[in-house]
Amino acid sequence: MATLEEEIKRRRTFAIISHPDAGKTTLTEKLLLFGGAIHVAGAVKSNKIKKTATSDWMEIEKQRGISVATSVMGFNYGDYKINILDTPGHQDFAEDTYRTLTAVDSVIIVVDVAKGVEQQTRKLMEVCRMRNTPVIIFVNKLDREGRDPFDILDELESELKISVRPLSWPINIGAHFKGVYNIYEHSLDLFTPNKQHVTERVEISDVNDPAVDASVGEADAKRLRDDLELIDGVYPEFDESEYLKGAVAPVFFGSALNTFGVKELLDCFVKIAPSPKPIMAVEREVRPEEPNFTGFVFKIHANMDPNHRSCIAFVKICSGKFERNVNYKQMRTGKTMRFAAPTAFMAQKKDVVDEAYPGDIVGIPDTGNFKIGDTLTAGEDLHFKGLPSFSPEMFKYIENTDPMKTKQLNKGIEQLMDEGVAQLSTSLMAASLSALSDSCSLRLYSIVCSTNTARNADGSRYISTRHAGLRATMPMPWQRLKSASISLWRWTVTGATCFLPIPIMCCRWRSLTSRKLNSISQASFSA
Repeated sequence: MATLEEEIKRRRTFAIISHPDAGKTTLTEKLLLFGGAIHVAGAVKSNKIKKTATSDWMEIEKQRGISVATSVMGFNYGDYKINILDTPGHQDFAEDTYRTLTAVDSVIIVVDVAKGVEQQTRKLMEVCRMRNTPVIIFVNKLDREGRDPFDILDELESELKISVRPLSWPINIGAHFKGVYNIYEHSLDLFTPNKQHVTERVEISDVNDPAVDASVGEADAKRLRDDLELIDGVYPEFDESEYLKGAVAPVFFGSALNTFGVKELLDCFVKIAPSPKPIMAVEREVRPEEPNFTGFVFKIHANMDPNHRSCIAFVKICSGKFERNVNYKQMRTGKTMRFAAPTAFMAQKKDVVDEAYPGDIVGIPDTGNFKIGDTLTAGEDLHFKGLPSFSPEMFKYIENTDPMKTKQLNKGIEQLMDEGVAQLSTSLMAASLSALSDSCSLRLYSIVCSTNTARNADGSRYISTRHAGLRATMPMPWQRLKSASISLWRWTVTGATCFLPIPIMCCRWRSLTSRKLNSISQASFSA
């Protein structure tokens, strides 16, 4: 049985990030293919390939061909346990990506060879630089026409503000793309396009081997040797310690769609990428080798299983060994919890696990007990820090047009807030009684009053009111319903009006006494 230190050393937890449409999800799919987690790769958007990408399991992701939420996938590759987090690239979902970067030990950045470094890639790289996260760059879509590889390297250094070192090099690009020379392992792989299956590698041990000329042609073989000579003269030798510090980024070239250059990336990654690193808490530094369990919640996802409508809290294990049915302490509430069904992820699929180690991502069923940033420990008082929180960029009013759906609307808003997608602000609007925006209750009420008419001493009439109660009702304006000498006045009251004090706002009518109602009417009703 492997010890805790051995389990930690074989863990590789990383995120794949980039600007939208650079090929993150396609690369993730091919890494799963090479790892044996799947046998046939799906496609993000294809008329011929009906199988969709494993990480894009939500219906909106399948329809639009984009990643909306971070997917976690774990699999074994050789002696290593790999945890991939495929992140959304669109800026509307960037907050999910930023939080994911706090739970990984390294990052792979995907760059389109034709478009180069794009806006979202720059922003995400800034976060990696702030945290000194080791970065590997994969230049994708070499099977399409694009820019010169040397131009790409210069742009990577200037835009991402990091030193680069190519560890593979392409032989032409676009229609003339013939293969990639693996500088790290000193071998050559010839390009054979295949979008769904692993193709056989053709290896040539020495770049000066005459077989290179026979495989790619004399002209391309000469250009390859000249490029490699220039690379060795311009870029320093790859230093693994500099990579682990986040000072230099290895660069690989390939085509994720055609399953080319991906295996070279994966083989090098598992050898040089860091195992779980120490994490700083408010109280002290937590090292993964410590025997006591610690972890934190970095993501909450609702409705992963449409049959149960449940929420799952994603927990990054920082130290010790996580075990099923063992009591752990939640620091925010001080409660002791025991988890009977912790799960390991393969995108939407979940398998119950009995134990997990530092670097693993565990899913815990959430019934409203967790918030993003919560810390779990074996008993020690610790609070992990560093999970980002951002100010809202878009503001919208919420108006409930169907009071019969109030419960569902409240539940949906609560789930969005728990997931960190939206922030809720309560707005008090005394001027408009018909619109209720961003209210914490979103309940509509009616005060039902019995009214009598009487005369003053000067002969003028006035209205006296007596309350019949408060009840939930459909939205309606003032309306007078005559019955003999008695009239019923109904007025729609929302939780945001200035006439209802805050303690009364979310109460039902039975909890409101007639004395409270009389005080409300004296402030709000007039003849």
